[in-house]
Amino acid sequence: MKKTRTLLFIILGGLPLLLVAWLIRLYSIGCGGTLDCSGAAPPPERTPIPTLIPATLPVPQVGGGGQAVAIQCSLTAVDLLGAWVTASASESDPFDFTDVNGTLCQGTFSQDIIPLFRDANLWYNGALACASCHGSAASSAKLDLSSYAGILAGSQRASAEAKGNDILGGGNWEQSTLYEVLISRSMPLGRPADSPAKGPTVQAGKPK
Repeated sequence: MKKTRTLLFIILGGLPLLLVAWLIRLYSIGCGGTLDCSGAAPPPERTPIPTLIPATLPVPQVGGGGQAVAIQCSLTAVDLLGAWVTASASESDPFDFTDVNGTLCQGTFSQDIIPLFRDANLWYNGALACASCHGSAASSAKLDLSSYAGILAGSQRASAEAKGNDILGGGNWEQSTLYEVLISRSMPLGRPADSPAKGPTVQAGKPK
């Protein structure tokens, strides 16, 4: 019993000494043995947060290659043809027309008129190109819609060199044969009866 009490006193008396020794150890490590902690180890160097560089990429542009998409006008195919015929049906001179939005526009034969005869699926889904049936003086109706010369040469031609019946009405569009077969939906062949009388609205020309 006496030995147990003695051991207990030793343990209780030693605990404060261990606590003091532990605090001295922490002080020595943290402050380097100085009262003002000037001997403490310097803080480790850390990688600074990089400064964000302002974005300098070019402003994105509409269209591929950084080029703006040209704004086109909209008009029914029959009215577009009518504007060209009324303006003397030139192969090289541009012609004016007013589109469905009332915008004054300008078109050309090569860019806006000949595609109406050469492009398939234009007048209705599944439509053949007009020039598929009327591609030479020897084709249907002896009419060539594949070129400017063929259109002006007309229909029912006796030969490739001969001039046939004028299909453009001599500049009077609504009195022309071409207008009549288009507005009546007789052409292109197979055109649905419920399709728009003036044909599809197409993108053509550009605002003046």
